[in-house]
Amino acid sequence: MITGRKTRVVLGMSGGVDSSAAAAVLLEQGYDVIGVTLKLWPQDCLSRAEDKCCGPQAVADARGVCDRLGIPFYLVDEAEEFQLRVVEPFAQEYRVGRTPNPCVLCNEHLKFGTLLRRARQLGAEYVATGHYARLERTPAGRTLLLRGRDPRKDQSYFLFTLGQRQLSRMLFPLGDFSKVDTRGVAAGARLKTAGKEESMEICFVPDNDYGSFLRKSGLVAPHRGEIVDRDGRVLGHHDGIEFFTIGQRRGLGVSASRPLYVIELDPEHNRVVVGEAAELQCEEFLVVRANWIPWDTPPGPLVATAQIRYQHRGTRARVTSLDGYRARVELDEPQRAVTPGQACVFYEGDRVLGGGWIQSAAPVPRWSEVNNAPGKGQTYGG
Repeated sequence: MITGRKTRVVLGMSGGVDSSAAAAVLLEQGYDVIGVTLKLWPQDCLSRAEDKCCGPQAVADARGVCDRLGIPFYLVDEAEEFQLRVVEPFAQEYRVGRTPNPCVLCNEHLKFGTLLRRARQLGAEYVATGHYARLERTPAGRTLLLRGRDPRKDQSYFLFTLGQRQLSRMLFPLGDFSKVDTRGVAAGARLKTAGKEESMEICFVPDNDYGSFLRKSGLVAPHRGEIVDRDGRVLGHHDGIEFFTIGQRRGLGVSASRPLYVIELDPEHNRVVVGEAAELQCEEFLVVRANWIPWDTPPGPLVATAQIRYQHRGTRARVTSLDGYRARVELDEPQRAVTPGQACVFYEGDRVLGGGWIQSAAPVPRWSEVNNAPGKGQTYGG
């Protein structure tokens, strides 16, 4: 880790224990720290979640930590940008039958976009956050991203979209810490966030009920469609594919002699396709909008561990970059519920090689078909 004397750092603060402890660690290491909280949601956040990262209590906690540590604090209103860059793409992905990961987009555009711009304005050399991830600077001047030391808290999965321009100016002071270590640092600095509970939910979705959020926000209107099996037989009806995800079993509203799962979402015909558990298995798929970290483009096919969602344990895969933008992923063992719209991140040990957004969960066409398929210039999620 880089250790500087009075090098200025802008620290993103959410009002939680992680960013609070990160502030204390950076001060101990001799940095000149400025705390910045991004206000990501309008004032009606009060009725949504008082203590989420957009809420007034979280802002008050971040401000209180900065006061306690004697560092400057700034509150930056990014609600409009958050709506444009995160919330609207979140809804759009559901409308086209994909399951999004808004935390990755928030990191890319807000936490490591806005904060970097603010850092320049404030004369800061680095931006830091409380993420559990590590960085390694190579002699050639490249910055590598690694898993956090504690595998239970590792958050490198959410950071795979960051490029060299961003990574070269990042600090992750908690990368070698466990959660117990973090709380110990906060308690030792007598920060009131030391015992604060953490939320595992999407910050702008109350009670983790994304369907209710989409409806109440007016981002999705119910529209009746069919629930069918692979043969097209109608088994029931639904209010919109947006309210279903691949692998879902509960809440389908159909009866059958065997358990049924969502195996496909068809936005063109507004159909939810259901089938048996075995039909959720996938051996290969395509990712788009790929980002590579050790290189601009991989030198050849890679053997890597592919992590197809945040809590996935990872599985061995062969990854072939098709044009730098897309990659073909062939799994050694079929995996359940490979979900379009989710991120697939590739690892070699603890090192993040890169990742992309899962575009198709069906077997990918052969080389000639893939290389001639449309897709270049597509936006998030394909």
